[in-house]
Amino acid sequence: MVILQENILSVIPQRPPFVMVDQLISCDEISSYTTFKVKDENVLVYKGELSEAGLIENIAQTAAAGVGYIAQQKGEPILTGYIGAIKNLEVFALPKAGDVIETKVTIETQVFDVTIISGSVNCNGELLAKCEMKIFVKK
Repeated sequence: MVILQENILSVIPQRPPFVMVDQLISCDEISSYTTFKVKDENVLVYKGELSEAGLIENIAQTAAAGVGYIAQQKGEPILTGYIGAIKNLEVFALPKAGDVIETKVTIETQVFDVTIISGSVNCNGELLAKCEMKIFVKK
C-alpha cells in the first residue's frame, strides 16, 4: 500500500535529534519503504557522511515506521523496539550530506516479541548497505 506518511513522528517512537527517517513511502504487513535526506547537522553524520551506525539506525527506524503505521491504522499504541542483534551487515558506501537514501525492510520471521528483518539502503540506485536484524518489541 502506498501511503506517503509525511508526519513520520506520528508513527515512530524516536524523537529528534535521533530521527533517521523522513517519510514512510509505502508499507504493508511484511515490508516498509522510507526515504531520508542526510543533513550535515545530523548527530550520526561524521565528516559529511552518515556513519555506519546511522545506516543501521535508519534500517531499524524503517521497520518501526511500517509497524507503527499499521498499529496506528488499527488504533493500537505504537510500541518501542530494541535492536537485539545485527547479522550479515555489509556496508558498501556511506551517503553524503545532501543525499536522499531509500530504505526497504522486510519482515522475515516474527515469534512472540521478536522480529527478524532484512533491510537494505540505496542511494541513486546504488546499494549502500544491507543486514539482518533481530528486534525485540517492548509491550
